[in-house]
Amino acid sequence: MAETTKSKSVRPIPEGFTTVTPFLMLDDAPRFLEFAKNAFGAEITYDLRDDHGEIIHSTIKIGNAQIMIADTMGAMKAQASMLYLYVNDVDAAYKKAVQAKAKPMDEPADQFYGDRAGAVSDEWGNIWWFATHIEDPSDAEIKKRAKAEMEKRKQHAHA
Repeated sequence: MAETTKSKSVRPIPEGFTTVTPFLMLDDAPRFLEFAKNAFGAEITYDLRDDHGEIIHSTIKIGNAQIMIADTMGAMKAQASMLYLYVNDVDAAYKKAVQAKAKPMDEPADQFYGDRAGAVSDEWGNIWWFATHIEDPSDAEIKKRAKAEMEKRKQHAHA
């Protein structure tokens, strides 16, 4: 391995990344990349594969967020995650994901906290929430709405 030297000009967080970056370990990551392109409009920004085509490390960009992707290897097993994506049009994003073979979970609906949100799952067990922020309720209003929503859910659970 070539030696490198540290430089003050090297950013501790690479360009385009945030302090917390999701990293998905998947079985058949190359197929996931195709799904992500079709379902979320993901752009592959980095793709390193071994001689068999398995992904050692890839990065996709969805909107302004980066997500790291790799095939499972050794002790690094597949593990499902839940991701929350803010989009301009939640209904269109949800529909596009379902058309790309994501499984519908919750159709988009206005939520008590000010987002219109809906969820799908992928065949790898990940849950993808889509949301568009539609209003800025006060903390007091969110608490009031949350209490009413939880009561409604309890009633449906016992019905």
